[in-house]
Amino acid sequence: MDASDQVAARKIVIVTYEGAKLLDVTGPMQAFAEVRAEDGHAAYQVLLASIGGGMVDTDVGIALPTLRLEDAMMRETDTLLVAGGEVTAPAEARAQLRDGLARFLGRPRRLGSICTGALILAELGALDGHEATTHWSACDQLARDHPAVTVRPDAIFVTSGRIWTSAGVSAGIDMALAMIEEDFGHGTALNVARMLVLFLKRPGGQSQFSVELRRQISDVRGRFDRLHDWIRANLDKDLSVPALAKVAVMSPRNFARVYLEETGESPARAVEKLRVDAARRLLEATGEAVQRIAGLTGFGDDERLRRAFVRAHGISPQDYRSRFGRGRDQGA
Repeated sequence: MDASDQVAARKIVIVTYEGAKLLDVTGPMQAFAEVRAEDGHAAYQVLLASIGGGMVDTDVGIALPTLRLEDAMMRETDTLLVAGGEVTAPAEARAQLRDGLARFLGRPRRLGSICTGALILAELGALDGHEATTHWSACDQLARDHPAVTVRPDAIFVTSGRIWTSAGVSAGIDMALAMIEEDFGHGTALNVARMLVLFLKRPGGQSQFSVELRRQISDVRGRFDRLHDWIRANLDKDLSVPALAKVAVMSPRNFARVYLEETGESPARAVEKLRVDAARRLLEATGEAVQRIAGLTGFGDDERLRRAFVRAHGISPQDYRSRFGRGRDQGA
């Protein structure tokens, strides 16, 4: 094939700065680098840029070579991403970064941020009128300081028009995979996920915390750890308050009160979350029929599972499997 026949690579510029998180930069960069066009050439041209160019130290002390942002943006840019980093950087440095970015925000087809890079875009007004997310520890700050932004604190990544924002660190890879899917299709994104040895490509609406991690955070004293283990092993059994209270060796009334005090949620809500989480894993990893999964996880019928799954993830079990499951080609 003649060089003139090659399809031009889509240019992606990732903006970094002193103290930016290394994985915020290199994670998405690696995902984009895995994509090849039909002619075998790189489908993306990824450029690292900073306001002044040159070597830039990341948060772990590893320096990355960068182009001047002005030079990186000289030609047409498909996607401009701002990496996350220390949100308490010196005011002068942040002002220089904002001033340098401001003139280029309207140029790319997609504009986005990784982790706390959303705070930088918000300071420039780029997120006003949009939904957005950032690292969970900075979501309150984003919502407080920028009321024109609709913050979705639980999401891994959020798309709102041409604006893409992601949660912390590894979520930047999830967002990159979603961009790859938008550009080249589900199969290509899934192949990249496999190449990076990722379990699957997580949907943007999935929580920044797994169900189990949330449970560990809320039940800090671990009072109900053994009960939760029992629930996970008996999802298709009677998990009513009287049944759970019997396992916990408590009266039903006292159990319901103490459980709510210790975990911040009712036993019924906790059981539903654990059942939905188990159903999600089965949808991802197996070809079991949805009706069968509903039985295995204690929902009884697929309609009850569907309603609970939509409440938790915003999509139906069938749609979730078709988009993200390894067993998606085995039927539902």
